[in-house]
Amino acid sequence: MTKSYRFWAGSLAVLALASCDHRDGGLTPLNENVSQFREIATQDFGGTAASEISTYDPISQRIFTVNNESVPKVEVLEFSAAAGLTKLPAIDISALGGVANSVAVSNGKLAIALEATNKQANGSVVVVDTRTLAVVRTIPVGALPDMVTYSPDGRYIVTADEGEPNAAYTIDPVGSVSIIDVTNNYSVKTLTFAAFDAQKMSLMANGFRLFGPKASLAQDVEPEYVAVSPDSRKAWVTLQESNAIAEVDLIAGSILRVVPLGTKDVSLTINAIDPSDRDNKIELATWPIKTFYLPDAIAHFEANGGNYLITADEGDTRDYSGYSEEARISTLTLDPVAFPNGATLKNVANLGRMIVTKSLGDTDGDGDYDVLYGFGGRGFSIFNANTGQRIYFSGKTLEEKVIAAGLYDDTRSDDKGVEPEGVTVGTINGRPIAFVALERADAIAIYDLSDPANPQFKQLLPTGDAPEGVHFVPASHSPTKRSLLIVSCEGDGTVKVYQPDLL
Repeated sequence: MTKSYRFWAGSLAVLALASCDHRDGGLTPLNENVSQFREIATQDFGGTAASEISTYDPISQRIFTVNNESVPKVEVLEFSAAAGLTKLPAIDISALGGVANSVAVSNGKLAIALEATNKQANGSVVVVDTRTLAVVRTIPVGALPDMVTYSPDGRYIVTADEGEPNAAYTIDPVGSVSIIDVTNNYSVKTLTFAAFDAQKMSLMANGFRLFGPKASLAQDVEPEYVAVSPDSRKAWVTLQESNAIAEVDLIAGSILRVVPLGTKDVSLTINAIDPSDRDNKIELATWPIKTFYLPDAIAHFEANGGNYLITADEGDTRDYSGYSEEARISTLTLDPVAFPNGATLKNVANLGRMIVTKSLGDTDGDGDYDVLYGFGGRGFSIFNANTGQRIYFSGKTLEEKVIAAGLYDDTRSDDKGVEPEGVTVGTINGRPIAFVALERADAIAIYDLSDPANPQFKQLLPTGDAPEGVHFVPASHSPTKRSLLIVSCEGDGTVKVYQPDLL
């Protein structure tokens, strides 16, 4: 179902002309105001799942968007400063396999991550020419490629192959990372995590989760998202359900290490949350629980000569007909020593409604819970990419910004809060700027990361319903000659384009 688009053509043409300053016969970029992004164009593709992930090709000046509302396809929008958004015929991928999960572009070639019709079978990456839309190559990868990206130099296509089990949890393929070498006739190497089984005890002691029924470590790992270093030599992959990040050597084609992410202590003031959707109020407070960070998206950035990673700590659960780890605290038996006020905590206005995992917490094996573990950080983390050390966590501050803006959805308090899902980092005015998509607040939080240990909040930008994909276009590649942020909103099927004001 195709719907209308809106575009502010007159104002955008003026902005495009104003984006450069004529000096010494040349063009000098003007400073952009990262605290004042504004919507300049929008396209409505339909309803839920009609707009999931988008990418932009500067060669064809086209936006490509995954649409899985009905027939699996990739929507195509032509974007120019003069004409705005023009909808072109979509790429029909229904005959190629299952649904598309992700798209990425480099050197005029669109890579589409395509799961198999049987989700537990190996998927593929379909490479399409961005101008002719002809299929260039189809490359087999691991089971359920959930995210695809190019290395900055265009040499590698990397996929996070999630390898989810079937609903009955009787078939559980291994999770993997596939590396496609474009320069070597699209040769592919798919890496699994089998070698880390020997490390599972030490990994779990530091917050790695291994809990799928009868699953090996290689099966239990479910790669989610990929970030690649600027020199195209390394990648970092979030292992969301496992609560970890993997570091990958793209040149050697090997997984170097797995870094467990530990837990967030909600008894600390900085980590306060609102755990109830039945207390008739929005109030952040401390509670005797811990939560796993469980990041979804990840991005790499440079600042002051250092290399860093930023993660959107969304949280996720395994909830299948054959196995579910979810439980509300009100349904659990709490250890009377660990939780002397257990009856009060289990009240629905307190912790009773909060969803936690049944897979962990009975430390002494006596059938009651000595520790409670929830899902998601409700914020974002920054890591030193070289050491894997977390140097910053947003704590409660991100939700405080959302509450102050009147955008907090209290119905999600019991289940991951604002739910940060997407993140990307772009360079504006020579500074790294992060865009964090908040699925349950319908907004993008914008931060200056020049000091990675002390990010500076700049703006909370309202979006469509449930923003999932965030794609940054630098001014040098933009048809308006200004930085652009392209946001795909899964809930209402819209693609929105934002642009900063000038300083």
